[in-house]
Amino acid sequence: MRNYKISRKTAETEIDLDFTIDGSGSSSIDTGVGFFDHMLTLMTKHGLFDLEITCNGDLNVDQHHSVEDIGIALGEAFHQAIGNKEGITRYATVTSPMDEALANVSLDISGRSYFVYNVEGLKDKVGNFDTELVEEFFQAFTSNAKVTLHINLAYGKNSHHIIEAIFKGFGRALDQASIKNPRIKGVPSTKGIL
Repeated sequence: MRNYKISRKTAETEIDLDFTIDGSGSSSIDTGVGFFDHMLTLMTKHGLFDLEITCNGDLNVDQHHSVEDIGIALGEAFHQAIGNKEGITRYATVTSPMDEALANVSLDISGRSYFVYNVEGLKDKVGNFDTELVEEFFQAFTSNAKVTLHINLAYGKNSHHIIEAIFKGFGRALDQASIKNPRIKGVPSTKGIL
């Protein structure tokens, strides 16, 4: 089973996270940031992962440390759970609509961290969630998961819908790239290593 549990404690956050790649879409998520919990739940459901997260963060300061540190922990958990990458599909591109919004997510489980984020027009907040933290979360995930991730918004007006399309698409792309393909022998790279 491709699974990893991580506990991460700093002066700013205390996180316990249990991530399973080959799951069923079940989740138990309590980060203290309601909108972020909703997005992680959607990502898990549509990516068919299993994910448990609890985070006790310094929300009296702001949401930044909690969101970024969860990205770090989830990225590390994914990197450990994916293992030696033998037989994985490796690449995925998913376009996800959410009402008037359309987001494209492309992912390569490459062993190289690279992140591109082209999302314009978000309002500063959705409820009390700072929308600039979407980019911070995915940057932290990418750096620690050692993947290449491109997120591009084609169009959209409603910030909630835009972010939801991104998280759903990310879950689906991560799932598709992680799937083992019986036709692939060894690591899917001409270099022989990822």
